[in-house]
Amino acid sequence: MPLGKIQTQIVAALGELGRLDAKQRAALAARPEDLSGDALDKILQEEHGLTPYVIFVARARAHRLAPCHVSRFHVGPQTFERIPQDFCQQHLVLPVGTAGDLLLVAVSNPFDATLAAKLQGLTGKKIVRLLAREKELRDKLFPKEQAGAAGFDDVVQKIGAEFGVAGESQLESADVNEESGPIIQLANRIIEDAYFSGTSDIHLEPQEKDVVVRYRIDGLCVEKLRLPVKVGPALVARLKIMCNLDIAQRRLPQDGRIVFKQYTTKGLDLDLRVSTAPLNHGEGMVMRILDKQKSTLPMTALGFSDENLVRYRDCIRQPYGMILHCGPTGSGKSMTLYSALNEVNTPDIVIRTAEDPIEYTLPGLNQMQMNRQIGLTFATALRAFLRQDPDIILVGEIRDEETAGIAIEAALTGHLLISTLHTNDAPTTISRLTDMGIEPFMISSSLLCVCAQRLMRRVCKQCRQPYEPEGREKAMLEKALGWSGPIHRAAPKGCPKCGGSGYKGRVGIHELMVTNEELVGAINQELEASELKKIAMRAGMKTLHQDSLLKVREGLTTLAEAISTVPPDA
Repeated sequence: MPLGKIQTQIVAALGELGRLDAKQRAALAARPEDLSGDALDKILQEEHGLTPYVIFVARARAHRLAPCHVSRFHVGPQTFERIPQDFCQQHLVLPVGTAGDLLLVAVSNPFDATLAAKLQGLTGKKIVRLLAREKELRDKLFPKEQAGAAGFDDVVQKIGAEFGVAGESQLESADVNEESGPIIQLANRIIEDAYFSGTSDIHLEPQEKDVVVRYRIDGLCVEKLRLPVKVGPALVARLKIMCNLDIAQRRLPQDGRIVFKQYTTKGLDLDLRVSTAPLNHGEGMVMRILDKQKSTLPMTALGFSDENLVRYRDCIRQPYGMILHCGPTGSGKSMTLYSALNEVNTPDIVIRTAEDPIEYTLPGLNQMQMNRQIGLTFATALRAFLRQDPDIILVGEIRDEETAGIAIEAALTGHLLISTLHTNDAPTTISRLTDMGIEPFMISSSLLCVCAQRLMRRVCKQCRQPYEPEGREKAMLEKALGWSGPIHRAAPKGCPKCGGSGYKGRVGIHELMVTNEELVGAINQELEASELKKIAMRAGMKTLHQDSLLKVREGLTTLAEAISTVPPDA
């Protein structure tokens, strides 16, 4: 059977590369068996001693494409700014760079002639295809599926074996200590498994008879592991050693940071923000995972509606004033702040940040870590910044009257100040500042906008189910948006992609209150938050509830998730 067209071209390319002589090429062309698929590769490797790399280069030449080694590229959230990650995973493509109006895209299937047209329609750019190996593309596009951490059974068995305990149920009688090999392995394994599971926080909670390990994934806690009660103190002590805390001090809360890169062999460049607390059954610990391999998300990926994004971008480009973000812990405030700073971070702008703790380090920013023990507070940092000629100042949180006063002073004296507050919605932020003792005219003179935000779980695109809302659901959509139509619900049993939950990932919702002349007058008159809300809505503000229902209408989440995240407007 003669070689097919593409196999003939591969053999010819190997001849051009000097890897096959004329006699070898003729012998291959005369072979009777079918050499399609992987058969030709196998013969070239086994009988002619060619490496997979050389065959890959020849294959790229045969398809008249440049070879691309995607294993050398770093994949982060910004990689998928032009092409959505779901599209890349579905079609096995990866954007790897730009050259003027050209977008360079690595593909594994050179025969898909329609893909370039799809990509050009999606991005508006001319597409240049590069050939990549399918395995390398899968490793980059599905890292968690490839690198999932192992279970814990082997570690538990090692703990029992080392201390002469036959089974896990008898482990509490063993004299476990933080220097044992299995305890070190267990601490590392918990962190690695949590990272690969997409966890934001790890909770170690001592109970009366055992120690519970829980992960917070997409905003909800799930129980992962139960350990015998005797293991708890040793595990906590090991983690305290990793972040240089006092292992003898068990009666007071402590805060620390684990630089995990020095403890793992898996190449995970992540830090953990650690907090310990004395509880009734022992010392508990919470660790927040800060993935240093993740860069800030682009503003377009944060969930801002088109209208809110335009208004917010206008605010962060103002020369002076104050921008406040409000919401509970874990509502995405820090990521929004970092993304905003990353967008305006240019060589001609000086940016100073005061943070507690520094969660992500960004090039070009001058970041300062707070240290209350030596008197380095937000207020102290702000005073120092005002003497260091900054253009933009970020303060991690306004907690007291002193910090609020200096922040407003900075905003009034030619600086753009960005900070956070813990309030439920945008209008009540004004009341919070006045409660701190700030004069209303100072607030109205300095404030540019207040952005309240929350994070909602995204419904899984693979298994979501469309339906027509009826009754109260339909009435709620009509009242908030003046619209009703088909929306989606989560599949009760989910699918493998979402781990059976029906949800995967999270999306932000925002209530953006931008000041105008009417709102300034209302703040000066010390009107109630409900009146400020009405004025802001007349000026185009969408409430958190309305924005959450917009996400429902767009098919990003479900009505049940929207209502559970923020209550309906009164």
